[in-house]
Amino acid sequence: MRKIAIIDYGMGNLHSVSKAVERLGSEAVVTPEPEAILAADGVILPGVGAFGDAMELIRASKLDETIAQAAASGKPLLGICLGMQLLFTDSEEHGYHQGLNLLPGHVERFKGSFKVPHMGWNRLKKLQDSPLFDGVDGGHAYFVHSYRVVPEERGDLLATADYYGEVSAVVGRGNVFGMQFHPEKSSDVGMRLLGNFLRLAAGASKTGERQP
Repeated sequence: MRKIAIIDYGMGNLHSVSKAVERLGSEAVVTPEPEAILAADGVILPGVGAFGDAMELIRASKLDETIAQAAASGKPLLGICLGMQLLFTDSEEHGYHQGLNLLPGHVERFKGSFKVPHMGWNRLKKLQDSPLFDGVDGGHAYFVHSYRVVPEERGDLLATADYYGEVSAVVGRGNVFGMQFHPEKSSDVGMRLLGNFLRLAAGASKTGERQP
């Protein structure tokens, strides 16, 4: 059975993510321990709350080093909601904060006179093929966020949604992926996407090689 480490750094929807992983047939290990994270077949970085607070907790426990090591090892890594934003270079949420810088890009507040946070169901628009989209072509996902990711590299953007402009919905480069929405709360489409990530983790554990 593939083992998925769900990083517990003090902020995140740990219960709902771990239950979704278990429903899909994997072992969920909710842990703050570097050894357990690095021993897993795949890693999920969840998150709910403010970017700066999350990074402060991650750095205080030196989990930023562990996450970087996990990404460099080639094991699949998935950031969910705030966890996706943390993968990027920096954020303007309540000041300036540096992120994990695993993907180049910035996190900025929605700008305009429309309602924020962006909350509810939105259709996904797939921009390019990815193993995450095996058997998935569009569909709706559930979003709750006040800040959006602007990747520096267009090639890192796998899918978008529309909310008074383009929203980065799914990102990925190599073995590092992110979903701005909550896949565990996004019905069949979300569970298929999460299941595809788990299959990537199973494949990585068998080959021991970096994902293409």
